[in-house]
Amino acid sequence: MTRRRLTLVGIGLGHPDHLTLEAVHALQSASVALVTVKRTGDPLAAVRRDLLAHHAPRLRVVEVVDPERDRSAASTSTTSGYEGVVGDWHEARAQAWEQALLEHPDGDVVVLVWGDPAFYDSTIRVVERVLARSAVAVDWSVLPGISALQLLAARHRVVLHEVGQPVHVTTERRLREAVEQGQRNVVVFLTSGTDLSGLDDWQVWWSGSSRAGWPTWPTRSRQRVRPQRPRPAG
Repeated sequence: MTRRRLTLVGIGLGHPDHLTLEAVHALQSASVALVTVKRTGDPLAAVRRDLLAHHAPRLRVVEVVDPERDRSAASTSTTSGYEGVVGDWHEARAQAWEQALLEHPDGDVVVLVWGDPAFYDSTIRVVERVLARSAVAVDWSVLPGISALQLLAARHRVVLHEVGQPVHVTTERRLREAVEQGQRNVVVFLTSGTDLSGLDDWQVWWSGSSRAGWPTWPTRSRQRVRPQRPRPAG
């Protein structure tokens, strides 16, 4: 008996044109799409629904309420505390997704993942937890998407590193650590008002959006660190 398939689909920044042809085929071949919803009127869920309506209008959408994550300073101020909080959140998400899959047992399933599933996204880890719980059996795969890193470089028409040199990818909360370690070519994910004090001689390449997931033309300033607008948490 052929087991149903679960496919994680990278959707870039949510614009319909950001999907690969492989991703579009996966959406059109599936029976169910799981869409996480953080709150009533969640704009990120709305972007996912719009994208599905564009590429796979007959696909059944199942909303999964996303568990709250502890974001308090007391819980996340240390590395071990932050990792513990995220681990608890991943386990709560796995339980919610497992329940959704058990309640909708028929047909192949897709999950839409912001950007590329390989960059600062929890979806792969959550699926691994779901399968480790052994209540759900699926064959699963991951389809890449256009990450914010790629889009930033393309919009600015730049290469992210000098010839033969590395590029350091990190998050806003660890930017200072990277600079103190001597990193001089940095891409920053998950930003929310990055503090660039002390980096006056750096050049910044920046990208924003006018609507959740939809990029606008980027801006440039005289610093050299390369931060990005936050990719929706997934």
